[in-house]
Amino acid sequence: MWYHKPVVNKELLQSLPNLRIVASSGVGVDHLDLNLLSSFGVKVSNTPFIVSTDTADLGMALMLASSRRLVEGHEMAVSPDTEYFPADWLGAEVSGATLGIVGMGTIGYKVAERAKGFEMKILYHNRSQRKKEEENAVGAVYCKKIDDLLQQSDFVLLTVNLTPQTHKLIGKRELELMKPTATLINISRGLVVDQDALVEALQNKVIKAAALDVTYPEPLPRDHPLLKLKNVIITPHIGSATKKTRRIMMEEMTESIQAGLAGLPIPHEVL
Repeated sequence: MWYHKPVVNKELLQSLPNLRIVASSGVGVDHLDLNLLSSFGVKVSNTPFIVSTDTADLGMALMLASSRRLVEGHEMAVSPDTEYFPADWLGAEVSGATLGIVGMGTIGYKVAERAKGFEMKILYHNRSQRKKEEENAVGAVYCKKIDDLLQQSDFVLLTVNLTPQTHKLIGKRELELMKPTATLINISRGLVVDQDALVEALQNKVIKAAALDVTYPEPLPRDHPLLKLKNVIITPHIGSATKKTRRIMMEEMTESIQAGLAGLPIPHEVL
């Protein structure tokens, strides 16, 4: 499966009685009904670890691009109407700012490692607290309550799996807790954010900006209000989109398929 296609539903499973395994690219398996697949005796694999480095890199890239207004700056620099560069055209500082990471798994921790190089103050909210030595290595402070993180952060970066618990985790209430100067960065899944509430918050300056690698749907309808806002950067779900990583993802999926057909233990099986 690539980009969640084909759709694996009951009809497909009934039409493929010899199906043994579904190998899905990437980390998330929210597009798969694991109970349904199990009832048909079909196993599932994904490629969870190889994507983490590139996705963390993209998270930092979105934070830097949004804070320094790179897209707007490029448009100004190449516009045929530009006669001079205004002196009061300013971005926001990243170095020394507070980054709140929601979801400190492999990707979230790699983001923290990178943010440490920018001398950022790092807060994180997670289902469970990381080991003290892991926290100390990146200078991260655990926030048991997400509200505390939202209220203190200059940048809020989302890197959680999409589950019933994280569906629209960031909504109107959460956005209103954030600083009016804060930026929301989403590199997880579009449905982790209430998109209507986000549009309203951006239009009304409840928060300063958003940088999104994921939306719902993907791509957005061409008349969607998010596409018209200057304080939004959207990329086409490219967290893992480097040549090396995509090749390794394909290799891992092939290895899982071969193992599944041979009756051997499946690398990265999703249970």
